[in-house]
Amino acid sequence: MTGNTTLNATVSTRQLGNHGPKVSAIGLGCMGMSDFYGAHDDAASIRTIHHALDRGITLLDTADIYGPHTNEVLVGRAIAGRRDQVVLATKFGIVRDLSRPAARGAMAAPITCAPAARRA
Repeated sequence: MTGNTTLNATVSTRQLGNHGPKVSAIGLGCMGMSDFYGAHDDAASIRTIHHALDRGITLLDTADIYGPHTNEVLVGRAIAGRRDQVVLATKFGIVRDLSRPAARGAMAAPITCAPAARRA
């Protein structure tokens, strides 16, 4: 495939659980758009999310640890005006020490995902 090839394929869907929403069988993981893989370009990332939505991808994956926090903001900007087209998966409660990038932990105290909801 080269250039501006348009795919006319239909994206398969799956239902989450017995009564949950239907989502595309393939999701878009957004972690690399803000963190972990070197330099990032917000405009290109937003174009990528729009491209995925335009082609029927409805499941986007993010987490508060990505950035940290900046990925949820980026995804929120990308889906503004299109929120009803997206099922947004986010993970929360992972503790990251920016001075030790490989270190991970989990919050021991009960937490809420309200801050993540505000970002996205």
